Amino acid sequence: MFDFSVSKAPEFPEFDWLNTNSDISLSKLRGHVVVLDFWTYCCINCMHTLPTLAKLEHVYSDKPVVFIGVHSGKFSSEQETKNVQSAILRYEIEHPVIVDRQMKIWQSFGVRAWPTIVILDPAGNVVYHQSGEGQYDVISDTIDVLLQKYEQKGTLARVPLDIKPSRPAKNNTPSFPGKLSISQSGKIAISDSNHNRIIIVDVSGNILNVIGSGKVGLKDGGFAVAEFFRPQGVAWNGDVLFVADTENHSLRKIDFAQNKVLTVAGTGKQGPWRSQGGRGIATAISSPWDVACKDNLVYVAMAGNHQIWTYDITTEMILPFAGTGQEDIIDGPAKSAQLAQPSGLSISGNVLYFADSETSAIRKIDLATNTVQSLVGHGLFEFGHEDGHTDSALFQHPLGLCATPEAIFVADTYNSAIRVIDLKTSQVYTLIGKTEKETVCLPENPSCDILALYEPSDVELYEGRLYISDTNNHLIRVFDLKTNTLSTLEIK
Repeated sequence: MFDFSVSKAPEFPEFDWLNTNSDISLSKLRGHVVVLDFWTYCCINCMHTLPTLAKLEHVYSDKPVVFIGVHSGKFSSEQETKNVQSAILRYEIEHPVIVDRQMKIWQSFGVRAWPTIVILDPAGNVVYHQSGEGQYDVISDTIDVLLQKYEQKGTLARVPLDIKPSRPAKNNTPSFPGKLSISQSGKIAISDSNHNRIIIVDVSGNILNVIGSGKVGLKDGGFAVAEFFRPQGVAWNGDVLFVADTENHSLRKIDFAQNKVLTVAGTGKQGPWRSQGGRGIATAISSPWDVACKDNLVYVAMAGNHQIWTYDITTEMILPFAGTGQEDIIDGPAKSAQLAQPSGLSISGNVLYFADSETSAIRKIDLATNTVQSLVGHGLFEFGHEDGHTDSALFQHPLGLCATPEAIFVADTYNSAIRVIDLKTSQVYTLIGKTEKETVCLPENPSCDILALYEPSDVELYEGRLYISDTNNHLIRVFDLKTNTLSTLEIK
């Protein structure tokens, strides 16, 4: 634990550095103001902090100020270097990141929560240490004071360090595809998240529509000019598609009769932690991650508030539905239950199922009684890859699911697996992926190698096939439940 009576920052261990052309040490950083962001890539509050850091990086781009991400992974999957590298690309992070092995840097700086910002002065002393998001003004003020003080001392670096990363070029294949939704006629909506657009294809992969210019923004209008910002959830409601425009903090509607995109909820700015809701376009919301439709309601997994909300298509009101906003796994009446970053929704009959990611849980809401019940999952720090009875089975940060009357198919994201919850027997088994003990090889499948998924975010069932958003592989996969074979859907 860091002793704040000793102000010198501890040296970085010899861990993996990413997103930079060289390893970095505190000795190399002398003369620079250093902003350390302790984060983990599953954390919604950490995601909210990244735009703040990006804005500050732009403001101080010509000053001796260095921003460094210290990735202290919560989940075991998040402690693997290759997975952190994928997260860096997904969130388009521009600063260097060190992979904090076994959270040793976290411990040495006395960090206790994600995200935490630590600022070092040009002499290597800790002068600022604060947890939580929304710190732009105080970080900026601290940097300004330090630059002025050490400029007067004459100890500021004359030239900022050259530690800029090289960025891979984008191509036209899906980039970190998020969620899927399949219409009754077989139209597949794909949130092409890092291309900031929605793609509509048929079951053969033929592109029917591309919605969004690809530019980052919140702009309504025709398909070619509309703008999104890393959209995630998509849900058909007849001939209309609703979209959780995650980083625009907005709910969008795609009208195929008019070939137009319309914002129906959200202001484009992140909403407060707690809100009473209100009229759609006048109400700020926070990181909607998935959507599901039933009757005249659009259910919204509001990951940023640890709640589920509803948007009424008729009245245009968007209101909290389940969860108090406190992060935990507590069942009971929807209004008093506690959720933890709900990120996937699926409706079967009169039940809303959801993936409660931070508790690695699959939970449900009986829409007749508005009661929350957990099927699998125990707590914020209880996770793994264990099959068996729902009372003892473990998931690891699932993001997507598809419910039927008999079973729930789960995109068990950080286990890079597709799991199944049998609702009749209350048993969980792995359909695609690896367990901790062995690779799952289905009898009819000639090779286990083709079963490799990489952090899938969603799964949908259509005519005996599972369509899978294989996010970190930038692919849409198809698993035939009759032949137990996995293939890749070629986007033409």
